[in-house]
This record gives sequence, structure tokens and C-alpha cells, in this order.
Amino acid sequence: MAGDDCSAKQGSGRPQLSAMRTSSYLREHQQYRPPKQHGDNHFGIDTVVEDLQGARISPPKNFSPFNGVPSKDDPPTILEGASHDFTHPNCAPARGTKSDRLVATLIYKSASPRASLAPSPRLSSSNSDIPANLAPTTNIESFPLEPPSAAADPEPLDRLYGSYISPMCITSFLHLMSSFPLPQGVDEATSSHRCLDDPDHPLVVELTLSPPPSPDYLSLADLRKHELIYRFEREWNIDVALQRDTLWRRYPRLVVFDMDSTLITQEVIDLLAATITDPPDLAAKVADITHRAMLGELEFDSAFRERVALLKGLPATIFEQLRPILDVTNGVTDLLKAFKKLGIKTAVLSGGFQPLTSWLAGELGIDHAHANEVVIDDSGRLTGEVKGRIVGKERKQELLLQIAKQEGIPLDQVVAVGDGANDLLMLDTASLGVAWNAKPRVQLEAGARLNGQSLADLLYLFGLTSEEIDMLTA
Repeated sequence: MAGDDCSAKQGSGRPQLSAMRTSSYLREHQQYRPPKQHGDNHFGIDTVVEDLQGARISPPKNFSPFNGVPSKDDPPTILEGASHDFTHPNCAPARGTKSDRLVATLIYKSASPRASLAPSPRLSSSNSDIPANLAPTTNIESFPLEPPSAAADPEPLDRLYGSYISPMCITSFLHLMSSFPLPQGVDEATSSHRCLDDPDHPLVVELTLSPPPSPDYLSLADLRKHELIYRFEREWNIDVALQRDTLWRRYPRLVVFDMDSTLITQEVIDLLAATITDPPDLAAKVADITHRAMLGELEFDSAFRERVALLKGLPATIFEQLRPILDVTNGVTDLLKAFKKLGIKTAVLSGGFQPLTSWLAGELGIDHAHANEVVIDDSGRLTGEVKGRIVGKERKQELLLQIAKQEGIPLDQVVAVGDGANDLLMLDTASLGVAWNAKPRVQLEAGARLNGQSLADLLYLFGLTSEEIDMLTA
């Protein structure tokens, strides 16, 4: 009996791996076994163990020896140096096609930084755990916690991301532009950027978009006036100048300026009225008429004649006495110096007075100067009358066309700068009309807006960098 038990134990023996069908306990004891599928390239561990000989782990491919030309199957191996990949969004277009690009110049309004809301020191990434171009401060106490008080205005985002054009600002603008439809047959747009002054905390950034939004949906003039653009400018405290990327954008040949509140910071006729003490309210009355005329509330020609009539009896020498008082706008001297080096002609078309306009043009080196001529009597005093046509909006437009024709310059290479309603026709006639710290109506209707501290910022609209501007103004 004992012998039988011993032989039974020896017969049953220890289970051997070869007696089991698979090496998976779960697979052997599950109630349902899925059929084997070898049609795809995804194999479980059981399949590999069981059918390693019959399974093909990778799809078949034809073997071809490496011929020295990199491909997807035979990528290049970089042993030393760098690997470069080429894209062509800003290259010359393919033969038989034309390039179609839009340039957006973003300029931070440094004249009105919201420093009281959020100080934004130019941090260095070497002494901060927050990158220099990510947030305005590392101190959480400095971040505003309350929403903006004016519910009608968009939230000023530059107070959160710094008083400069931050990466978030650029991303927001690109997202805005992507909301406009592309031309028919175009699936995607490309963009590139250049920081024109400082790569870490830029105040001026040039974005190139290719292609621009469909002109059938939105013309460039309408795009410049689009509410989303205005809202973006208010949110980020910047000016956006949109231009076609053409050769003439980078090479203007004639720039025409208004004088009062553009080349100088004052209105000359208000300075003249301030010299009259009898009646005592005359200066205030003239200043009010000037302000309303610049807003477009009054017809400029009749308003000018009304103001000049109030100056009757002033000595003609008053124009010489005002010369030292004129305050030239910041950046004008450097701007005109750069234009001289670039061979760009300049002109000033003023709704003021020829004696002061001609003198200022001579001092600044401006090539053409036109303004109003006042009548002076034999005693050397103003009669309160104007000689010839008033240099109003129609006359400014005519003079711009006349100077361009005289110099042989096409309108595609003419730029105009002004601030008042009497400049609108001139701004519209030029290839690029720039509203400089202008009245609200002019801001809305001009092709571009600049609301900074220096008129030399105009050079950024031509694609010049701060390094190049320094070379031109040295």
C-alpha cells in the first residue's frame, strides 16, 4: 500500500512549465478568450510569448541601402554642430505668384504707462525665479486684486503683464487676427515677429502676418477701424499700425507734417491771443474756438478768419517775439536728421501763420513750408484779415499733391502726420496717414496712430530698429 502511494506521488510529480498551455494565469482562467488578431501591430505579452515565431512585430518594408541622401527612413545623424530646418513664410514668393503680407507694428504707449496700477521694473532672469518677460514683479503684494472700476472699459492687461509688449500681448493679438477669415483656398496663416528695440522688454514689436485677412470680407481700411483692434489697444495700452508689406512701406520719399500740436506742442494762434490783455477773456475765447475747430465741430476756414479778426491791432513784430517760445515736439530734431541721411524730402503744411512757419522750417531744415498770410497795414500792425486762400483741409490736400508732383514722388511713397480735423484729407491722400497724439475723430479715421512721447517713433513704422535709428540720429 505504501508502495502504491509512493508511486502515485512520483507519478503526479511537480507541475512542469511545458505541460501548461501558456505562461499567463489570467489568460488560462478567464471565461472568454478573444480571438488572436495579427492584423495590427499591437501585440500583448501573451501573444509574443506564445507565437513569437509566427508573429511579425513590425510592418514589412522594402530594404534599400543608404545612398547618402537623408530621408524619413534614414534621417541625418548630427555628430557635431547644429541641425537646421528651413521654412519660407518670409521668403520671396514662388515664381508666378505674388507675396501678400500684412505688417502690424505694436508700440507701447510709454507716454501713459499705468505705473500707478502695477510697477513693472525690468527684471533680470538671473536674480529672479520668474522670467524677465513673463510678469512685471515677483512680489505678489504688487499685483492688483480688484477689477477695474469702469465697467465699460476692458480690463487693462498691461498692469498684470508689465508696461511693455509681453509674450501674452503678442499671443492675444495673433489670436484676435485668427478670428478673421482667410482668403479663399488658404488653409492656414503664418506669422513672425521682430522686437525693434529690446528683446527682453520690448516697447515696439513688428509682426508679419501671411496672408492677411480676406479683403473680400474686410478691407485694410475697415480692418484698421475694427472694434476688436480698438479694444485690444485699450486692453494692452498700445497703438497698432497695420500696413501692407510692400517695398514703399520701407522706403518713403516725402513726409508732410502739420505744425501746431505736431511739430510744436502749442497752437500759435493761442499764443498770439495770450499777448492781448484787453479784453481779458480774449485768450480763452480764441483757445475755445481753436479746440472746437480741431475737433471738427467748427468749419476750419470760417473759424480761422473769426480768430484772426480778434487779433486786429497786434504789431507784426509779434511773430519774431514768439520764436523763442515755440516748443519743438520731442523727437522732431532726431527724426528730421534721420530723414536727411535717408534722402527723404520733408514739408510742413500749417493752418497757422507763414512768418513763423517759414522760420521754423528753416531752423529744422524742412524743404517746403506753406501757411496762411496775414494782411499788415502801413503802420506794421495786423488788420485782422487773411490774404489768399486759407490753408485748411482742402488746401493741405492740394499742397501735398503739388509738392509730390514737383518732387516727382508717387503717392505710394508719401507719408503725412497731423493731429486735427483739418488734417484728415491730407492724411487720407498720403499712402500712410499718421495721427500724432490726435483728437478723437482723427484717431478713429487715420490709417495709423501714435500716442507716445517722441515723434521719432515714426521711424519704427518703416521697419527700422532702434540700433538703426541710433545710427541715423548720431
